[in-house]
Amino acid sequence: MAIGRGQLFRSFREGLLKNAPPTEGRGPTGKENSRLCEKITGFSPGTQSVEPPTLPQKKNRKKKAAKATVPCQPVVPLPRVPTKCTGHAVKPAECTPNHIERMPPEILLKILSYLDALSLFSIGFINKRFYEMAHNNGMWHKMYSAEYGHSKKWRPKRLDEVLDKLSAVVVQERPEGYWRRLYFRTMAGFNETKWRKELRDINPFTGLPSQTERILRSQRVTWEITVSDKWGLEGTFEQSRAYFSDSSVTVCWSSGRWPSFHQLSTLQLDGVKRQALSSPNINKPGWRSLMAKFDRDTISKSGQVIGRDQLVTLVLFSPSIVIGVWRGRWSIAFVMASFHYHRLVERSLLGTSMCPYSMPENKPPFDDADPDSGLHGYTLRIILHNTVTQIMAGHFSQLYCSKCQVHGGFIQLNVINRGSLSQHTPLSGRISLPWKCEALEGTVENCCMMSLTLMDEYQNPFWCVSTPVSMALNNKESFSNDYEGQNFLIKYQDAEGKVRMDLVWLEEQRQYFLINLVVFIATAKVNKHFGRAY
Repeated sequence: MAIGRGQLFRSFREGLLKNAPPTEGRGPTGKENSRLCEKITGFSPGTQSVEPPTLPQKKNRKKKAAKATVPCQPVVPLPRVPTKCTGHAVKPAECTPNHIERMPPEILLKILSYLDALSLFSIGFINKRFYEMAHNNGMWHKMYSAEYGHSKKWRPKRLDEVLDKLSAVVVQERPEGYWRRLYFRTMAGFNETKWRKELRDINPFTGLPSQTERILRSQRVTWEITVSDKWGLEGTFEQSRAYFSDSSVTVCWSSGRWPSFHQLSTLQLDGVKRQALSSPNINKPGWRSLMAKFDRDTISKSGQVIGRDQLVTLVLFSPSIVIGVWRGRWSIAFVMASFHYHRLVERSLLGTSMCPYSMPENKPPFDDADPDSGLHGYTLRIILHNTVTQIMAGHFSQLYCSKCQVHGGFIQLNVINRGSLSQHTPLSGRISLPWKCEALEGTVENCCMMSLTLMDEYQNPFWCVSTPVSMALNNKESFSNDYEGQNFLIKYQDAEGKVRMDLVWLEEQRQYFLINLVVFIATAKVNKHFGRAY
C-alpha cells in the first residue's frame, strides 16, 4: 500500500509538471522546486517516506513497522509561477485566452456572420479582437446587400461569378468599418427617395408638406436631449410626449433626474431614428442627427423668464426651447421644445452626430421687370396653441409693404389693422401652457406656443418660426375705442424678423380678441433672398 501511494503522488507531480504554463526566462532552482512541490503535494521531491498503517497485534506486543523507501524521479526544474498578472509579468493560467479566442479568425467570422445587426453591433464592445471583427467589411456588406440591396434580375451563371469577384474586390478596397457606417446611415434614411417624394405634396393652405407628421411617425423619429453639468457628468433623456399640429410639433421631456439649472454646462438636441430590431433593449442602434447645441454662456446669458405658476418657472433660452425649473430650488422639472415643420424631416434624419443638416438656399428667379420685388405677394399662416389644444389660427394673403414703410432695417407688413373691425379675430379659450412631469402637473397662464409661416410670392416658405411666447399686460396706450377691457401685448423678435400682437380681453364674452398684428422682416434677409438693395 505504501508503494501504491508513492506512485500516486509521483504521477500527480508529473501531471503538474506537464500542465505547467510556459514561461520566459530562468526557472526556479532545485530548492525552490522542492519547496513548491512539497507545498502542492505535501511531500518532498527527494526520498519520500511513507508509513504503512499499523496492523492489529496482540496485547503487550509492539512491532515497529519498517519504513518503505520509494525512490523519486530526478528533479526537473519547475517553471516560476507569478502570483499576479501585471503589465510586465507573465500571464498565469487564469489569464490565458479562452477557447473562443483560440479559434482561427476565419471560423469566428463565419460564426459572427449568422448574427443580426443588433447582436453584431453589441459584440464589438467586448474587447479589441471582437471590435475589429465586428467592423469586418465582408459581413456588413452582405448584411447591407440583404437589407437594402436591389433585387437581382436573372443573369447567366458565368456573369454572376464575375460580378461576385468584382464585388469582393470593391468590398476589400473600402476602409475598415465603411459598410457598417453605410448600413446604419442607410437605415436612418432608408427609403429616402420615397419620403422625399412624399414631401413634395404641399398643403396650399400652410405652404408646408402635408405628410410631415406621417413621415416622422413611419420613420420612427424621436428627439433626445443630452445635458452635462460643470463637473462633466452627462445624461441623455428620451422624449416623454409629443403634440403635433398642422405646422409644428411640441416635444416634452419630463422623466429622469435632471441637474440643477445653474449647473448646466452644455445642452444638445438630437433627432434620433431607431431601428426596429427584435430586442428588449431600448438602446438599439440608430442614427443621430444634431439639431442644436448650447454651451454654458448661451444658457446663462440668454435665459429669460416668460412665466410662472405656484410650482415652476419657465425660462426661455433659445427661440424654440423652454425649461421648467422648480421654484425656490432651480432644479429642472421638465424641458419643452417646439419644432417647425419646415425641413424638420431633413434636420432630424440627414445630419450627423457632430454636424447639423445644412439648409439649401432656395432663391426665387431674379425679376428685373418688377422694381418692387420682395415687397409684395406675401402670405402669412399663424397659429397659437399649447400642448392640448389650438387657441387661434389665421391665414392672411396678399400682404405688401410700400417703399416708404421700409425703415429701421425692417420691412413692415400690416396683417390685422386695429381700425378694421372685420379683421379682428377672436381666440378660443385662454392663453395658457399646460405642463406635466412624473408626479405633478400644472398650467402657466399667459404663455403659449406660436407657429408662424411667412411665404413669398412664389408660395415658398420664407420665414418660419415656432417658439414659446408670453403675453403681458399693456396699460401704456389704448388700442381701440370699440372695446372696453384690458389690453395685452405679445412680442417676439429674432435676427430675421419680429412680431407684434395686440389683444383685448372682453369680460362679458370671457374671450380674447386679436385687434392688431404686424410682422416685420429684416431688410438684410429680403435683400439676400431677392437680390435687392432696400
